[in-house]
Amino acid sequence: MKSEHILKGLRDRDPRGIARAISLVEENDPLSDEILASLDDSLVDQAMVLGITGPPGAGKSTLTDRIITKYRSQGRRVGVIAVDPSSPISGGAILGDRIRMMGHALDHDVVVRSMATRGRLGGLCAAAGAAMRILAGSGCSVIIIETVGVGQSEMDIIRLADITSLVLAPGLGDDIQAMKAGLLEVADILIVNKADCAGAETLAMDMEAIAREGVRKEKVETKVCMTVASEGKGINELLAAIEAVDASHRESGERRIRREKAYDLEVLDWALELIKPSIIEKIGKWDHDRKGAPRLQAARLLAQE
Repeated sequence: MKSEHILKGLRDRDPRGIARAISLVEENDPLSDEILASLDDSLVDQAMVLGITGPPGAGKSTLTDRIITKYRSQGRRVGVIAVDPSSPISGGAILGDRIRMMGHALDHDVVVRSMATRGRLGGLCAAAGAAMRILAGSGCSVIIIETVGVGQSEMDIIRLADITSLVLAPGLGDDIQAMKAGLLEVADILIVNKADCAGAETLAMDMEAIAREGVRKEKVETKVCMTVASEGKGINELLAAIEAVDASHRESGERRIRREKAYDLEVLDWALELIKPSIIEKIGKWDHDRKGAPRLQAARLLAQE
């Protein structure tokens, strides 16, 4: 009966029902499995999931706020999963993204959910994927996943997205060459934000060169956009690029391939979460010499019945 009440809340687009459903997932509550299994798969399939990542200071949250405003002007319901950094000691997150999006606080068709990293990645990818499904099941046709940086942890989460955009800004000291491989691997759209600042044109030219290199390697061309998010400049062009990539991915089958890979990644993450407690228990009871290669010790531990 409780799950039926929450599912009704999702269908009615009740913010409290949505928040409760996502909280049950984060808490690994068995009730969350029933809720996720009962979602309308057609709504999940139709939703577009946009990933936004980039180094701190690039203006991701301001850009996300502008994107939300533009989609709302089109009458689309928007969900946001903001992955926040958190203290490894207290577990408290900054939750700055929520503060910057307060302009949408009274709009029931904008649902913002912050997910704290709690100093580790474990389970976050799986929880973010479940949150995405819940938001889609509550009628969000656009879902934005915004991460805190461009490390491997963020890349794993951002791979849940149908379209990945990477935001850079001039003057941050980013080493383009060092980031090159990662950019070519994950980005569908490269965004030069703060385009009114010195060095923006040079950065954009570097991004264009990276996009052309992708084409030479027989990859789909990465689109490059320039924005000044604080002034709302370039947002229309950015949304046009997003829609073009989305249409191309749907037509070519790339979207389906990415969804399948994302699903497998979630299954792996949940599997690791489920076996972790038993492994911790084994280590606690295992009488072993704490010397040598930890990886070999792990292999011996897993080999035990």
